[in-house]
Amino acid sequence: MRRYLDKYVKQLSTEKIVLLTGARQCGKPALAKQFYSEFDYFNFDAAEDRLALKQKSWDRTKPLIIFDELHKMREWKRWIKGVYDKEGIHHRLYPLDLKEVAQYDAKLTPDETFQRLWNCSGFPEPFLKGDLSYYRRWRREHLDIILRQDLIDLHLVRDIQAIETLVQLLKTRVGAGISYANLARDIERDTNTIKRWLQLLENLYLIFRITPYHKNVARSLLKEPKYYFFDIAQVDEPGARLENIVALSLLKELHFIEDTTGKSVGLNYLRTKEGKEVDFVVCIEGKPKNLIEVKLSDSSAAPALSYFSPLFPGIKAIQLVKDCEREKTFPNGVEIRKLIPWLTHLNLNEK
Repeated sequence: MRRYLDKYVKQLSTEKIVLLTGARQCGKPALAKQFYSEFDYFNFDAAEDRLALKQKSWDRTKPLIIFDELHKMREWKRWIKGVYDKEGIHHRLYPLDLKEVAQYDAKLTPDETFQRLWNCSGFPEPFLKGDLSYYRRWRREHLDIILRQDLIDLHLVRDIQAIETLVQLLKTRVGAGISYANLARDIERDTNTIKRWLQLLENLYLIFRITPYHKNVARSLLKEPKYYFFDIAQVDEPGARLENIVALSLLKELHFIEDTTGKSVGLNYLRTKEGKEVDFVVCIEGKPKNLIEVKLSDSSAAPALSYFSPLFPGIKAIQLVKDCEREKTFPNGVEIRKLIPWLTHLNLNEK
């Protein structure tokens, strides 16, 4: 199927090197290969391709050269500069979501798309297969490759069993603030080791982090972060999985805006010392744009959303509800919206 970055990457690839990053198996080589019928493809995992890359011996008459797994090459950025001395353009490719499927695959209704995302994740291979048993086998292999190959190959990490335990703990704490000290105590490792492992898992696009919103950015970095998964179906608890789906959809849309327009973006959450909390704050160009709360079925306005809404005049305060019988608005500006249609037509860049 077509992907949401198709036209942007193809336009840039005629004159630039395009750096395409994203989670393993989210479709990066497949996206690149569809632009031209002829291309040269090199995968750094293959011994013969590594030799060709070292010798820089590809067919320069081809309109497209694809370097896969190039980040595993030592000092790969310097090597790229030696091949093509122009600045590259960076795009992030993320798994499928409601908006992208609605745009490029009319065979599924939004409700069907949501159910498939819920069961099989948004990674193209298990999503298009649409089979829960297949997804479970794929998930085991996908996670195993990241933890037992990528971590060892790229970062020389050997304590894989402890990192597997860390991943399992994170699955049970999606949507909750994460204490590095508590994780360190649970896994019996020091805090700095936990922080380093979490950063490695972020670098490998297994998880992503959001921090509390504060006008002083430095202060927000001192608060407890939240972690979410790119493979949304890994999260077992229904409320947390739903929040993870929304988090990934918002992050994907924001990074698309940043990569294609150059605008600065941010995704945070709100929390007071008294425990009042809103799931997400969407920021564009340093300014809050949306407050977003996520619920499975509660269509009454969340007290925290009503509390924070007057503190952010002029921005939308939206409660997304999965099982919502009727949309509504309140005098204080809070909106109750059906989650699936809202995410299907997501547009955070509108004025």
